[in-house]
Amino acid sequence: QELRSGRFWRGVLAELLATLIFVGVVLGASASPGHLAPALAGGLAAGGLVCTLGGPQANPALTLALLCTRKLSALRGAVGVLAQCTGATLASAAARAALQDDAGLVTRVSAVGTAGTALAWETFATFQLALAAFAASEHAAPQAGLALGSAVAAGALAA
Repeated sequence: QELRSGRFWRGVLAELLATLIFVGVVLGASASPGHLAPALAGGLAAGGLVCTLGGPQANPALTLALLCTRKLSALRGAVGVLAQCTGATLASAAARAALQDDAGLVTRVSAVGTAGTALAWETFATFQLALAAFAASEHAAPQAGLALGSAVAAGALAA
């Protein structure tokens, strides 16, 4: 029944497009030196996407959090994660084709950190994003966009 719904497929398309745009913007900003550009670009893109597309997750970890709390059906979650992975892959391929081969598109663990430290920071950033998403789900688009965009930027800057 859910597969025949136009609303279901619009949601899947929104996930694919939002992830494609978000990953494309962050990768494009990553070509610039420094860590500030990708963090701010990610935050601004996330806020704008929430306001324009109505709140797609564009993040498999966030989709899994919604699944675990039963805010999404298993079918919608599984197809959403597939759409997000497809969008991210398309954006990565486009960025790879458009940017120079030596562009620093790969996030690396800093020289003073370890993979465990990076994982801890990523877990923290994802947790605070999920917390902001759950809190913002009761608000209209402008407030939710500001909350989620700020959470993305803050998490990226902290990590």
